[in-house]
Amino acid sequence: QVQLVESGGGLVQAGGSLRLSCLASRRTPRTYYMGWFRQAPGKEREFVAVISWSGDTTSYTESVKGRFTISRDNAKNVVYLQMNSLKPEDTAVYYCYADPTIATMSYRVNFWGQGTQVTVSS
Repeated sequence: QVQLVESGGGLVQAGGSLRLSCLASRRTPRTYYMGWFRQAPGKEREFVAVISWSGDTTSYTESVKGRFTISRDNAKNVVYLQMNSLKPEDTAVYYCYADPTIATMSYRVNFWGQGTQVTVSS
């Protein structure tokens, strides 16, 4: 069974940094893409970033390019999201996901974590 557990969320001032982690269960196929979505209050869940199992392929939503970096450590079954230059509009619950496809649309995602809150104050 695929299980995903996020950590690293919190409160940070604008311009600050946070690193989110997502620990995947050992049963998560290592060939799966892993990534992040986020959902702000009153808004739909939106794609943030994704990485292939090898790390050779990454993709980001336009609003985070140059500020966020996704990476993974397959030996530890962990995917990271380094978030720099944070803005108040980055405030959301961030959800880790795993899927056999890139799955940049939320309805395509098969496995979700429980989410971690990121709040950026102005």
